[in-house]
Formats: sequence, structure tokens, C-alpha cells
Amino acid sequence: MRIVLVGPPGAGKGTQAQFISSHLAIPRISTGDIFRFNVTSNTELGRMAKTFMERGDLVPDEVTVAMVRDRLSEEDAQEGFLLDGYPRNVPQAETLKKMLAEWDARLSVVLELVVDEDEVVRRLSGRRTCRRCERVWHVLYDPPTRDGTCDDCGGELFQRDDDTEETVRHRLEVYNEQTSPLIAFYADEGVLIGIDATGPVEEVTSRALAALRPFVR
Repeated sequence: MRIVLVGPPGAGKGTQAQFISSHLAIPRISTGDIFRFNVTSNTELGRMAKTFMERGDLVPDEVTVAMVRDRLSEEDAQEGFLLDGYPRNVPQAETLKKMLAEWDARLSVVLELVVDEDEVVRRLSGRRTCRRCERVWHVLYDPPTRDGTCDDCGGELFQRDDDTEETVRHRLEVYNEQTSPLIAFYADEGVLIGIDATGPVEEVTSRALAALRPFVR
């Protein structure tokens, strides 16, 4: 199976990607992992990406695409993969389609994790991180015994700048601007399915695997 996983920040893509890829015995491939590998391995593409990153610029699509192409050409991805975080826009989706066509392949399905925006805000803005051990708690879903104090090490809990409600809502605006056309693109391609991504992690995983079952070969 060749799967693309899409969904807004806070939808639980990383968690679900791990469970789904493990269950289907296919590699989970995230752009974050690809970038870290290339930069830490000091590959030519990694050096190119680092140049832009050190300037605070976005890494150009062509560099990202080259990294993805290299990763998808590896042996463990020949029988299938789950892409998490790529593509992010329609041009990248079109490039991925052409790339797979060169290998006489195509995507099996694009799975969209559907979450209400207010739920995303609750999930992300409620996170609190320990300054000492960096464990993440949640004021609603996983609160510490004492407000503001980590149960594990007694460290002070704080809210990261990117977890404030204002920042989360801005991230959602950016996501909607970039990804709404992507979702429409895959709907037109006839490969998009969506599942409700609210509720316990195990329930969401069950919905995801049930939705993917018809595509398993």
C-alpha cells in the first residue's frame, strides 16, 4: 500500500502514522525524519537544505522532492509506504504523482484525519511542557497532580510559544490555505477518504484501519 496521511496540526498524524505503518508492515516516511537524516549524515542534499535553514529560509521544493525521491527509492519502500507530512501542497502532489508514474506505481489512498478546529485548539493550547525533563502534560486530557508541577521530576511546567491559542489558530489558517486545495486535488483523483479523528487514540486507529482495509492487497 502507498498511503499519504493528511490532517491539521494536532490531528494526531504522527501517532496514527506509527500505528498504521506498524500494522501494515510498511515504512512510515516523514519529511522531518528525511531532513534530519540528510542533515546529520551530511549528504549533498542535507548540506543544501542546511544552507537555507541556517538563513531562516524555507527549503525549496526541489530539494525536498529530491530527498523524498531518494527515500522512496530505497528497498524497504518498494512494496509500500506511508507518507506523513508530504505532500503539503498541490505542486508537490503533482510531482509525487509523476514520480510514482515513472516507477509504474500510484497512490493507493489518501487518508484525511478530520478534526474540528476548536478541538485542535483545545488539544494544542492545553499542552504544558516540563522545563526539567521535557515531558508534555495536558491541562484537560493528562493533567499533573499539582498544577504547574511535573509529577515525574517536580520541574516547572510551561506553555510553549507555539502552543498558545493565537499561534495554533494561525497555524490552522496556514494549513487551510495550503491544504484545502490539496484535499480537493486528491478528492478529484478519487483516492481521498476521511475519518473522524476525535476520541481515544485506539478508537481513531481502529477507524483508520477499517477505512484502509478495502485497499489492502
